[in-house]
Amino acid sequence: MNGSILALNAGSSSLKFRLYEVHGEQFTLILRGQFDGLNATPHLTVKEASGKEIADLDLVLEENMREDMLGRIFEIIVPYTVNNPLRAVGHRVLHGGERFSAPVLLDDAVLDYLETLVPMGPLHQPANLASVKLFRKIRPDLPQVACFDTAFHVNIDERAARYPIPRRYGDKGYRRFGFHGLSYTYIAERIHQISDYLARKRSVVAHLGNGSSLCAMRNGKAVDTTMGMTPLGGLMMGTRSGTVDPGLVLALIETEGLSPADLKHMLYYDSGLLGVSGISPDLRDLLASDDPHAAQAIALYVFSATREIASMAASMEGMDALVFTAGIGENSAVMRKMICDRLAWIGVTLDEEANAANAAIISAPESRIEVRIIPTDEEVVLAKQTAKVIGEGEHGDAAA
Repeated sequence: MNGSILALNAGSSSLKFRLYEVHGEQFTLILRGQFDGLNATPHLTVKEASGKEIADLDLVLEENMREDMLGRIFEIIVPYTVNNPLRAVGHRVLHGGERFSAPVLLDDAVLDYLETLVPMGPLHQPANLASVKLFRKIRPDLPQVACFDTAFHVNIDERAARYPIPRRYGDKGYRRFGFHGLSYTYIAERIHQISDYLARKRSVVAHLGNGSSLCAMRNGKAVDTTMGMTPLGGLMMGTRSGTVDPGLVLALIETEGLSPADLKHMLYYDSGLLGVSGISPDLRDLLASDDPHAAQAIALYVFSATREIASMAASMEGMDALVFTAGIGENSAVMRKMICDRLAWIGVTLDEEANAANAAIISAPESRIEVRIIPTDEEVVLAKQTAKVIGEGEHGDAAA
């Protein structure tokens, strides 16, 4: 297809967008923008691919905040789509459930099903779907495509997907799905581009950010992952607890009198780095603090990450490579060092100068496990998957 694609990545407190010009298989970034601080002081930044600043301002957004934001996006991109008409919008959607394992054109029936999955992703799924609905209101003529964070993990080992609960519940779809799939899709493609030999290795990819997960990967396919039916499980995160003993949840209900709503808020919003430190969910704030609770939270995060990396290695019966990506993984040399130092026992030896320089390979030559930094790009995956769906639809129409 030819034209332009708008890639939209909507979260609970931010909204990222990118505009790509598409000519056949070639995707060229034209514009990137982000709304931050949606739960406090909204701020908009927009830049052209060259780095030229288009907007950098605080916003006063009223009751119809998201509709206002999407309207602003259309205003911004109009001059850039005169010669390359906007063909579609690609949305990151957290959960596709059992029904969707590939990108899909959005219609009423698809949206109705995706609404039923909100309890499995209460932080992200509502924000994803709200943007879809508003775009349909603003531009009902414009095709919209859902690209799912769960899709990359659809073929994980059955032993990794199944929970040890009564079969009648497993048969209803209560299983592990995994998330951050758009990021892992990009990393898998980049690993293949770097080296077919690297792609054949047993790799653990560490997507470390405010939301954190790991994926055990080989030959571009997921073997296992740390998140489960919801994005609450696995590693300790910024405000999310990660995996905790189910008995703890029962005790909080029975002894502390917490309701399901109380528990949901605690585990999603008040736990993780924020809960343990009592200071911040942001590792940068904690690393800059001399509060002992900040140090305790950091130590627990590192402990959680290294324990889960070892579990991913066990799922693959070995480990040959470790890949860091996302906000913390790509940018925090301190956290990478702390994690790698705790993995010395399985053969990780860090090159400290390379790590400090954010080099592509940060393991020492003698390291048994190769350690890399690969920056992720979820939005270009959104654009490519969206263009494929639109292109297939056009091909089908032409064939008909």
